Amino acid sequence: MTTIKTVCKLAGVSTATVSRTLKNPEQVTAKTKERVFKAIEQAGYRPNSLASSIKTGKSNALMVLVPNLVNPFFLKIIQGIEIAAQEQGYSVLLGDTQGDIKRENEYAAMVLSNRADGLIHLDHSFPFSKNDAYLAEQVAMVSVCERIKSEHDYPFIELDNHAATRAITNHLVGYGHSHFGVITGQIESRIYQDRLAGIRSVLSEEGIPLDDNMIVGGEYSIEFGQQGIRQLLAQNNPLTAVICFNDDIAIGAIHELKKHGLRVPQDISVVGFDNIKVSAFIDPPLTTIDQPTLEMGKKAVEVVMQQIKGIPMSRNRFILPYSLLERDSSGPVRLQN
Repeated sequence: MTTIKTVCKLAGVSTATVSRTLKNPEQVTAKTKERVFKAIEQAGYRPNSLASSIKTGKSNALMVLVPNLVNPFFLKIIQGIEIAAQEQGYSVLLGDTQGDIKRENEYAAMVLSNRADGLIHLDHSFPFSKNDAYLAEQVAMVSVCERIKSEHDYPFIELDNHAATRAITNHLVGYGHSHFGVITGQIESRIYQDRLAGIRSVLSEEGIPLDDNMIVGGEYSIEFGQQGIRQLLAQNNPLTAVICFNDDIAIGAIHELKKHGLRVPQDISVVGFDNIKVSAFIDPPLTTIDQPTLEMGKKAVEVVMQQIKGIPMSRNRFILPYSLLERDSSGPVRLQN
């Protein structure tokens, strides 16, 4: 059986250094950390996490709640979380809630029973049950993309959604578009409010109307993209550009437009949000907002670890940069005969 002494011998360091690298990797140099983890891999060493958790009161695990693992956007965030957690000597427990409140409450409660030291939430809902709400105030918790609905001010990682949708709306206005449709995600979230406000602010400045009946949606899925296009076309209003609140919606929208004999972007321009990998390979390649998902996941671990270690936080909002990727799904408005 491989012991910590084997790792010490291979790495050429003391038992205390190996222990420090596993528990507090930020306290050792990058060179030492690399040697220790290489020795651990070579030796096949597995720390006794159960014994450690009993002794220290820590599980060395993080719980990550994701509303839908089918969405590729979340997978990149989780990848970033995994990378950063491993560097901290932590493992990741993944809870796919599927929007089920009871399931979400059960996963979140694992932090209260010492099966996880902190929680990273990829949704806007408060994940704890009413009975656990008071205890949850002491939990190390951070949300990514969304802001948790709670009286307690939990930290969150996001990009400036208002500015991002302003950028993509200005992009379309610059091509001469003045007849817009919008297909949104969940309407009760802060993302919905910020992105829609960004769109409206640009259109208001340009004197371009946006009727409420040209704003449809309610779910971040390909199916809702298809359904959204059917609803927009049924309004019999002029339509030259569609802004979608994520790439899955945009992919569904493009598919549905083609079924109706409409060309993208010659007849209607379509833009998305997130820059999931497939967005560059659909026909036509999708104009979209690139979110730094990998960095979001890494930042979430940094913030939750800061809470776990009791390090005071100077702020609760962490904004990461975005970029507008112009591809072939958007273009000049077609001149009417």
